[in-house]
Amino acid sequence: MGKSTKTYEERIQEKDLRIEKLAQELKRYEAQKKQLEKRKKEEERKIRTHRLIEIGAAVESVLGRCIELEEIPKLIAFLNKQEANGKFFSKAMQKSPDTDMKKEECGESGVS
Repeated sequence: MGKSTKTYEERIQEKDLRIEKLAQELKRYEAQKKQLEKRKKEEERKIRTHRLIEIGAAVESVLGRCIELEEIPKLIAFLNKQEANGKFFSKAMQKSPDTDMKKEECGESGVS
């Protein structure tokens, strides 16, 4: 085998440059990851907001009128009372046993 023509200093300098290059690449990947996480959170927030709007619209359609902000505590108290009296709300909201869909909390597993 022949001797290396590069000095130790040159080889150390090459490794330092490689480390610097990899550190910059790591920062770039971390920034991309952070951006993806931000987009994911925005998507999940949009899905949740849409779901909450649909729930509010459903309640208003049953009442036949708009719900005022000051009535929300009444609605919450009513639902809590239904739960305390026999979990009527939970029972009414249960999915049918033949439904094979296993979704995460509040049905947000469809987020990609």
